[in-house]
Amino acid sequence: MVSCVHWANRKKGMKNLTKSDKSRIIEMAWEDRTPFDAIEHQYGLPEEDVISLMRKEMKRSSFKMWRKRVSGRQTKHRSLRKKNVNRFTSPY
Repeated sequence: MVSCVHWANRKKGMKNLTKSDKSRIIEMAWEDRTPFDAIEHQYGLPEEDVISLMRKEMKRSSFKMWRKRVSGRQTKHRSLRKKNVNRFTSPY
């Protein structure tokens, strides 16, 4: 179940994310095994919004390094993952 705070963020987009929310989203985006689907489920931001947030909040060189790192990465895109991967996933 999505909390009221995150539901509000989903409806209003990135504008009403707290500094703490942005920090956590950036942290999750850098993690190799956290798919974009998990960020969308928890914060209501689809992949393209996460990319926009990363572009806005990071230095250009850091953003470019991150994009190169996650582009096409199987673990960041649930649809690219192997079907037999059954690791723990957050309920959020």
